[in-house]
Amino acid sequence: MTKSDDGKTVSYWEASEDLLEKDSLNQSIETDVCIIGAGISGLTTAYLLTKAGREVIVIDDGLIGGGTTSRTTAHLANAIDDRVYRIENWHGEEKAKLAVDAHAGAIDQIERIVQTEQIDCDFTRLDGYLIQATENSDDDLEKEFEAAQKVMDVERVERAPIKDFDTGECLKFPRQGQFHVLKYLSGLAKAIEQNGGRLFSNTRATDWKGEDAPEVKTADGQTIRAKSIVLATNYPIMSKMFAKLPAYRTFVIGAKIPKNSVEKCLIWDTADPYHYVRIQEEEIHDVLIVGGEDHRTGQENDGEARFAKLFQWTQERFPFADEILYKWSGQFLETHDGLAFIGRFSDSEPNVYLITGDSGMGMTHGTIGGMLVSDLILGGGNAWTEVFEPSRILTQSIAEAVPEIISSTAPYVDWITGGDVSSADEIKNGEGAIVSHGTTKIAAYRDENGKLYQRSAVCRHLGCIVRFNTLEKTWDCPCHGSRYGIDGQPINSPAFLPLEEIKDSSN
Repeated sequence: MTKSDDGKTVSYWEASEDLLEKDSLNQSIETDVCIIGAGISGLTTAYLLTKAGREVIVIDDGLIGGGTTSRTTAHLANAIDDRVYRIENWHGEEKAKLAVDAHAGAIDQIERIVQTEQIDCDFTRLDGYLIQATENSDDDLEKEFEAAQKVMDVERVERAPIKDFDTGECLKFPRQGQFHVLKYLSGLAKAIEQNGGRLFSNTRATDWKGEDAPEVKTADGQTIRAKSIVLATNYPIMSKMFAKLPAYRTFVIGAKIPKNSVEKCLIWDTADPYHYVRIQEEEIHDVLIVGGEDHRTGQENDGEARFAKLFQWTQERFPFADEILYKWSGQFLETHDGLAFIGRFSDSEPNVYLITGDSGMGMTHGTIGGMLVSDLILGGGNAWTEVFEPSRILTQSIAEAVPEIISSTAPYVDWITGGDVSSADEIKNGEGAIVSHGTTKIAAYRDENGKLYQRSAVCRHLGCIVRFNTLEKTWDCPCHGSRYGIDGQPINSPAFLPLEEIKDSSN
């Protein structure tokens, strides 16, 4: 398995394309638009705004493209993960069609940018197939076909064109797409800078305000004054949307397969959690990229077992996939009604915009976000505004929403349970555990050299107790999805402050 120096997994994209490192922001500045987050949402917004002549600054707390976007499988689809029939049930047929059109429009936009900027990123149009899972599924292909054919191109076919995998009858969605996401973002970044935009790495936003004088504060004490602010950080910092955005970890393997042994297409099944498959071509062999085995962030710690399940599922259907070359995990945010939240942050903050709630379709939702938000900032209209309106009343039934609410609150019981170990002395090199000292909970990690790191285990968001993620060497909050490095620094919002220090950090 490909691993980074700090033990975290490395995606196929990270292993095959360097992330971009720019200078950090070292002075206070002014601009037309400040975008927080340099993933596909932030860079698409920046590209479209700079093309229109706006002065744009993009900041990211890490490297350009190095956040959630780099952990994707880079499917480009208008076949909606939560199913068209559910979107129709929750939002009506008209909005279901607009939602499908938005995802199709996002693929078209990516294709236009690739062609205009001549970005070599393996962009390909191809068919996608939705297949019926043999177990753990309550989806109905017939219901999906009936709903989908009203709003998009879809066919019922006898099987997907995979010679070794008899998928059975399935739904075919033409003109889907795929690409190498980090090569695409590198091309976007180059175009943004050519258009006069400025990108800053390792610049953490710690606060923002909108109203009549929008500004962003950074951890180094700089101030960015802007006419508009865009929150493009997966979960928007300094917001209170956690109840609407349950966080999930998802797992991916990249298996070595013979060249041209599988026809290039996208595959999704109806399992819960579902599997998703694509091919990445290499010179000597191809890589079969298979994802799935999702769970609520922080609520399981069995990453290797989930990789094993993915490999077993893969070998049963693609028996020639006999070697795993890559393993990685990522994080996505679900919404309770299947659509992202994109638009103005609130009526009281009309100059602040957000893009969040990727619902497992981050590449197209992120691109939709860039298109919609840039239209709003430029003063134009957009047919998708109402569909993705952040302040919309959620239409999912109580029966469907309650399990997520319970899952977010149940982990608070960790406050009254004991620690994982009685003393930090029990923690082996390369492992982490919660240690209880009276009413104090300590997140303790001992690195491969024996150095002990100790921080408060209390999440800085709403006080849940974090749990150790053995696979990625992080501290994950099981309530609302915040994640921290072993040094206590935040990786994923909603928390944006580090875990508090423990005064006594001796061994």
